Amino acid sequence: MRDMATNAVDETEAAQATTDEKAVDTTKSDEVPQSEVPAAAEDAQTKEESPSGVGQGAAAVVSAALGVVSLTGSWIGTVASARQNLVGQLETAQNAGVAQQIQAVYGDAWQTTALWGGLFALIALVVGVATLARPAFGTPGRIQAPWIKSVAWAGVALGVIGLFLAVLKYTGVLLGLPSAS
Repeated sequence: MRDMATNAVDETEAAQATTDEKAVDTTKSDEVPQSEVPAAAEDAQTKEESPSGVGQGAAAVVSAALGVVSLTGSWIGTVASARQNLVGQLETAQNAGVAQQIQAVYGDAWQTTALWGGLFALIALVVGVATLARPAFGTPGRIQAPWIKSVAWAGVALGVIGLFLAVLKYTGVLLGLPSAS
């Protein structure tokens, strides 16, 4: 019986010694070499100082949204058109010719809508180009996210199309007024 008790004590002491060695090894692995500490501090500093690209992403989305607005119309363009329609009705004499009445009531309102669409298209174009050009003036080596480039290019494309259509609408090439003959 005594041998069993001695064996049990020996096994317990061996287990404790193994546990103590593991504890010592664990504490040794937690130490950080001095050469790695400054590198980690520099990474944290760089992450805090570098821009996140949120502003560029927002500008790209704004550019695309303004491009869509230039194509579909805006509330302000509709109000300006309605106002110009009313002004045309008030300023046109009843004895004016049909061509003059059509131009005053409908033509000027159509051109006002084209002007507002062109303004939104121009702003979309400028914001999109500025977003695409921004990395050239920013942090060297910082790459612009691909989705920002894609959305900014979409804003530029929609701005160009909107500006082209606005010029065609304003000049009467696209859906010009009917002739009054």
